[in-house]
Amino acid sequence: MHYYRYSSAEVSCWYKYLLFSYNIIFWLAGVAFLGAGLWAWSEKGVLSDISKMTRLHGFDPVVLIVFVGGVMFILGFAGCVGALRENICLLKFFCGTIVLIFVLELAAAVLAFLFQDWVRDRVETFFKNNIKSYRDDIDLQNLIDSLQKMNNCCGAQEPNDWNLNIYFNCSSTSKSRERCGVPFSCCIQDPAQKVVNTQCGYDVRNLPVSAWGERIYTRGCIPALEAWLPRNIYIVAGIFVAISLLQIFGIFLARTLICDIEAVKAGYHF
Repeated sequence: MHYYRYSSAEVSCWYKYLLFSYNIIFWLAGVAFLGAGLWAWSEKGVLSDISKMTRLHGFDPVVLIVFVGGVMFILGFAGCVGALRENICLLKFFCGTIVLIFVLELAAAVLAFLFQDWVRDRVETFFKNNIKSYRDDIDLQNLIDSLQKMNNCCGAQEPNDWNLNIYFNCSSTSKSRERCGVPFSCCIQDPAQKVVNTQCGYDVRNLPVSAWGERIYTRGCIPALEAWLPRNIYIVAGIFVAISLLQIFGIFLARTLICDIEAVKAGYHF
């Protein structure tokens, strides 16, 4: 293994190539996220017409994928090049950004715990805004359907939240075939049925409320998530701790390498 040797200091190849390996994984993951996001935008025609992004009133999941991919790509690139070229500026950028992300994550977790009612209201408002845009974007539609199927829920607080969507609204002026219904992801599916019935939610809210429970889930997704979190608190905490340890490990490697490089330069100039 190669070392830069001087009378009093050296740059450890162990930390150098460990940091490079650490970052190449993030860089490749960033490339994958960016590729998936850009491909999804290409399929929806966003790349050829950027104005489509501004016309979507709900949340486009692809934006989050591209953003996360972009951050991982930039950080991975800075970490890889900074480690290989022993560039202090890139290493400090990498280390400082990781520290900032770690602090923001910690602050968000603390604030979410202290202001639970405010967070619940914001999540409910966010969910209802996206119910309005359910048919406007296929990725948003798939995200809501997945959330409702995984948690056996329907709407934000109840199935009637789907009145917020023009296609499912019970208004007498609505000409939609889905009027006074709910998406198929709200339906209680028959396990023996191999083909998903995408029309199972049609007209279900025209029935008496007491009969809804036989065909659809009547619990909202916000109460479902609130019930899910205490049951899986150790899993959530474990994921948070694992991510935090990875970030701390990256900060440690970057700071150690920076100190080695600075010590070598100081010894060289001396």
